[in-house]
Amino acid sequence: MADVIGRAGGLLVEAPHLPGRLLRSLRGGSLERAVSGRVVLVTGASSGIGRATALRIAAAGGTVRLVARGRDALDEVRRAIEAAGGDAHVHRCDLSDLADVERMAAEVLARHGRVDVLVNNAGRSIRRSVDDSYERMHDYERTMQLNYFGAVRLILALLPQMRARRRGHIVNISSTGVQLSVPRYSAYVASKAALDAFARCIAPEVQGDGVRITTVYMPLVRTPMIVPTGRYRSFPALSPDQAANLVADALAHRPRRVASPLGNFVELAHAVLPGAVKNVANGAYRLLR
Repeated sequence: MADVIGRAGGLLVEAPHLPGRLLRSLRGGSLERAVSGRVVLVTGASSGIGRATALRIAAAGGTVRLVARGRDALDEVRRAIEAAGGDAHVHRCDLSDLADVERMAAEVLARHGRVDVLVNNAGRSIRRSVDDSYERMHDYERTMQLNYFGAVRLILALLPQMRARRRGHIVNISSTGVQLSVPRYSAYVASKAALDAFARCIAPEVQGDGVRITTVYMPLVRTPMIVPTGRYRSFPALSPDQAANLVADALAHRPRRVASPLGNFVELAHAVLPGAVKNVANGAYRLLR
């Protein structure tokens, strides 16, 4: 079982280098055509995937609106972008506070007139079995508040001006865990799955107005979010720069989804052989305590 899990983790790390859509690195014209001269708002931009994505967008000519809670860290990202000749602006916001999200969105639109692209990257992860969750309803509330309600509030604030201009792109950073239904992550995966379902429901409504919605089912990434889980120190994981490649792919090509081969395989297996997948997941749960 451990060998199987190790090979699966290896597939996650190698996913960006496999043939197909994930192979397309957007360092050249494709990403530039998608973001050059456009206003791109990135949440969770102070570190990890958000920081790497913001740097990539700015290098391709996008004007980046950096959003997160920590002003000092955001200022550091802004300085790095400006030192490389890019354009970035800082908007401090607690994305789990819906009133603050509304305030920030209004501030961005008042100052800059529009947002062409939204990258919903900010998130909170909790690893805890249901055995340890009976008295921890707040874990589910906290993950939903940031990962779902905060993201939805921001989409609802920015979507009207995208539809009015008949152009926009929303990229939601989800997780391969949504495809795998990973044990011990019921709070986190449920919140990401909720945003996924929301996006699938509204996508047909806004497509005629020129707005596309992309979900990126992100594999494990070595960011501050996984630091509390010591077991992940030895797990294969993408670097933030590799993760930014997947986001860049989404920005350039505007697909409905970006996912790893492993995630797609397990998602199919869930539909075709649900019993077998459940047994494998149970074995992994017992092994990786």
